[in-house]
Amino acid sequence: MNRLASLFFLWLLASCAFAQTRGLPDFSELAEKQGPAVVNISTTQVVRGQAQMMPFPFDENDPAFEFFKRFIPRVPGGGVPRDFENKSLGSGFIVSGDGYILTNAHVVEGADEVTVRLTDKREFKAKIIGADKRTDVALIKIEASGLPVVRLGDPAQLKVGEWVVAIGSPFGFDNSVTAGIVSAKGRSLPQENYVPFIQTDVAINPGNSGGPLFNMRGEVVGINSQIYSRSGGYMGVSFAIPIDVAMDIQSQLRASGKVSRGRLGVVIQEVNKELADSLGLNRAMGAVVNSVEKGGPAEKAGIEAGDVILKFDGKAINTSADLPRLVGSTRPGTRSSVQVWRKGTMRDVAVVVGEMIEDRQGGARSQKGSKPAEQTPNRLGLIVSELTAEQKRELKMASGIVIEDVRGIGARSDLRVGDVIIALISRGATTEVRSVEQFNKLLSQFDKGSNVTLLIRRGEIQTFITIKGLNGGN
Repeated sequence: MNRLASLFFLWLLASCAFAQTRGLPDFSELAEKQGPAVVNISTTQVVRGQAQMMPFPFDENDPAFEFFKRFIPRVPGGGVPRDFENKSLGSGFIVSGDGYILTNAHVVEGADEVTVRLTDKREFKAKIIGADKRTDVALIKIEASGLPVVRLGDPAQLKVGEWVVAIGSPFGFDNSVTAGIVSAKGRSLPQENYVPFIQTDVAINPGNSGGPLFNMRGEVVGINSQIYSRSGGYMGVSFAIPIDVAMDIQSQLRASGKVSRGRLGVVIQEVNKELADSLGLNRAMGAVVNSVEKGGPAEKAGIEAGDVILKFDGKAINTSADLPRLVGSTRPGTRSSVQVWRKGTMRDVAVVVGEMIEDRQGGARSQKGSKPAEQTPNRLGLIVSELTAEQKRELKMASGIVIEDVRGIGARSDLRVGDVIIALISRGATTEVRSVEQFNKLLSQFDKGSNVTLLIRRGEIQTFITIKGLNGGN
């Protein structure tokens, strides 16, 4: 027993020595110096409700009437007002000594009153200078001077595995410090096309939103914005907005109260391996153009549906999510270069970037076709038919065939009844689909097990869909 105790003691000493040798991080100095520049933000939103009819419990002749009418407010019609206040908490940090503070847009969204509390317990009413929902960045202002200010870092210098620290007010607990590492950089999230998020495993909880993410030099490298959670609490996956993105937004908000973004006027999708093979690319990269807005900047520049955008202003488009970020951060009116891959050839196109006004998302409409031209599914498991004259007029299309039923391998893809097949793509060549007979003849030329890529129209949107592993011939 004594021998075991001695071995354990020696192991403990060795562990402590190893920890000292490795220099495990000490966050105390960072927290002490940077904490005063981090603020607690509380908001109040008055939710207006309808007056609810509730009979007054006493008539005017009742002795209790005079007493109770003081405590039950009455409104015309005899109802009781149902307005109530919705309160929420968040965090922020001071970026200039005269009172400008950065936080998340969702922290102050809809607020009638914003209160900022400093670490020295002083409280100020804040004015919302502007907020940008697309990046979830907001700029607010308090009337104060000589305030402590954070130092800004360069998110591009962050390395995966590097230690980072968050300071904020989770659940209202002011100036709470949590630490972790950078898990990944340049993360794309659903519906978030304009932010290359920093992913960390720093503990972030409700109330941390809008607070700063520091590197070990005490520099702000991001704004804590979101968590991935199935329970509503921290689960080890947190996302921060890079501070360079946030500062670009705040400069625009400070100057004009709004953000201007560039726009190409295209609908794009990711290039996967199968689509890359069909288009003749040597690897999956870029953003393939599904459709081009009529009269938009891309159409004026000569960009076409089926083009793969590989570079924008000399910057590589590795994934489709890269393009909206680069275009969105470009000032409207800028003349930019776009490198595209078209039918096996690389070419450069000059485009004058437009201005984004609003979301341009078309909803899918189911297009009912005529009676199927054939009841036996083709090699893709599809039953297709010709477009009627009425459908061509409605869709403003000269050709194409409509899907009436989806079976077999087609059912394992994203194809749907009502989709209109516009073209078939293989080995970099695009063939326009004009009839059912022509389409099935094209399919018959593929070997068994081949992948087939289709350009389809769904409502107002065009997209590429690849079907893997073609069946044997009919």
